[in-house]
Amino acid sequence: MNKSNKYDFSFTAASLRLNEMILVGQHQLNGTEIDFINELGKGKVATGKRMFSEFKKRINYLTKEQLELLVSADMTTKKQIAFLAICKTHHFVRDFAVEVLREKFLLFDYEISEGDYISFYRSKSEIHHEMDTLSESTQKKIKQVLFKILEQADIINSIRSKQIQFQILDDKLITAIINDNKEWLKIFFH
Repeated sequence: MNKSNKYDFSFTAASLRLNEMILVGQHQLNGTEIDFINELGKGKVATGKRMFSEFKKRINYLTKEQLELLVSADMTTKKQIAFLAICKTHHFVRDFAVEVLREKFLLFDYEISEGDYISFYRSKSEIHHEMDTLSESTQKKIKQVLFKILEQADIINSIRSKQIQFQILDDKLITAIINDNKEWLKIFFH
C-alpha cells in the first residue's frame, strides 16, 4: 500500500457509482472508447469529462485480474472491487477504512460515531496540511461522500445508523488482492 504525501479528494465528484464504473471497466477491457458525454454525463460535457476522469483514475489502480472481477463477478464482489479501487486511489478513504473501521471492527465495536470521524479528520489534518485550506462546505462534502461510498459498498449498513458490516470475500477476490498486495485485505477488516 503506497503512501502518498497528499490526499486527493476528487472522490467527492462521484461516490461509488458502481454501474458507471463497470461500464468504464468494460470499455477498458474491450479496448473500446466510451461516449462519456452521453453515457456518464447525461449529455453534459463537463460532467461526462469529470466522471470519466475519476472512474479512469480508479480503474487504473486495479490489476487486470481485479478489473475482470469488476466486470464479471457477482454483485457483492463488484462492490468490493469498486471499493478497493477507491481506496487504492484515495488514501483518505483507505486510511479511514483501516484506521477507524478495521480497528473498531477488531474490537467488536460496530457503530461509527460522529466523534470517530471528527477525531480521524483532525488527526489527519495535522499531518496533511493541504486539508487546512478546505472550506467548511468541502469538509462537509468529503464526509457526506465518504459515508455514501461506505453505504453503497455495503461496508456500513446505512448513512443514518453507520453500523459496520462483516465482509465475506469470494475466494477469487482474495486471490486477486493477495496477488497484488495482501495489505489491501485490511480495508475489508481482514
